[in-house]
Amino acid sequence: MIWNRDFQEVSLERDGETLLQFAAVYGFRNIQTLVHRMRKGRVRYQLVEVLSCPGGCLGGRGQAEGEGGRVDKVLAQQMEEAYSSLPVRLPEMNPELQRLYRDWLEGQDSPRALQALHTQYSQQEQPHTLPPHIQW
Repeated sequence: MIWNRDFQEVSLERDGETLLQFAAVYGFRNIQTLVHRMRKGRVRYQLVEVLSCPGGCLGGRGQAEGEGGRVDKVLAQQMEEAYSSLPVRLPEMNPELQRLYRDWLEGQDSPRALQALHTQYSQQEQPHTLPPHIQW
């Protein structure tokens, strides 16, 4: 669901069952809306991307923009061509990565590799609430 350009919700569903819910919230006004909904227990997101920049920080000043804040299509095309021309290297063919797995992680599927490189998720029973001293 798109509430507005700067407040979007996405659900991951399988066989009609909602598995995960995500939100992307940009700009202070939308962050404030999110916090109010959280305090009332009206959100059930497992992941929220929160950026203070309207439009998201990726759409901020670091982009290939021309006059009037519009995307400079020529510059964006040049950047895409430069990126696309880079050789594709598979990580498993990288000798440094192979050495890292062998010497530090004790193999690709070792307990140490799983602990260092994989995330464990667990069910949260209580909705997240803000400490009472935080005021919006």
